[in-house]
Amino acid sequence: MKSVLIAGLAVASLMFGGVAHASEAKATEAGCIKCHAVDKKKMGPAFKDIAAKNKGNKDYVAAAVKKLQSGSGHPKSAASEADLKLVMDWVMTL
Repeated sequence: MKSVLIAGLAVASLMFGGVAHASEAKATEAGCIKCHAVDKKKMGPAFKDIAAKNKGNKDYVAAAVKKLQSGSGHPKSAASEADLKLVMDWVMTL
């Protein structure tokens, strides 16, 4: 039983690690990395700072995606809505 639990945890960590990496790759593809970094301010705020500021706001991801799509208060992104949601969901895990 113990080995099954350990194997399950190992698989879960690989799955979540892959999702995090894929989301960071999407942020790069979408051009987010030009102005933002994970843990330091560049032209825009650090992703970790964005996550901390909006922690607990259940509507933030949807509002951010809308803002990124419309170019209202942030440069308009050409990325798809699904990719932007993936990126913003990832940002909120930081």
